[in-house]
Amino acid sequence: MTTKIYNNKSLTVILKRPRVTEKAAILVEKNAYTFEVAPTATKPEVKAAIIAMYKVTPVQINMTAGTRKNIVRRGKAGVKTTSKKAVVHLKKGDKIEFI
Repeated sequence: MTTKIYNNKSLTVILKRPRVTEKAAILVEKNAYTFEVAPTATKPEVKAAIIAMYKVTPVQINMTAGTRKNIVRRGKAGVKTTSKKAVVHLKKGDKIEFI
């Protein structure tokens, strides 16, 4: 697989992996797919990565950043973060096949 460059970022780095959860499975029935993306990824970069990797054009992309939670582990304060995710909505006839 060739990696294309978009704004000095490799498209394979922008999309980390598909999120496989119950909520994501329900969204697949509505033709929306959920991906974990890089923390610095933008909507145009995600759209370019989806077009390059899966050969489908997204209709809409919603992105959410994970929440930061303060934690204490072994007496030291720290921060626990979750990853950024993108929900990609496709046209009725389009599908993304995961292996």
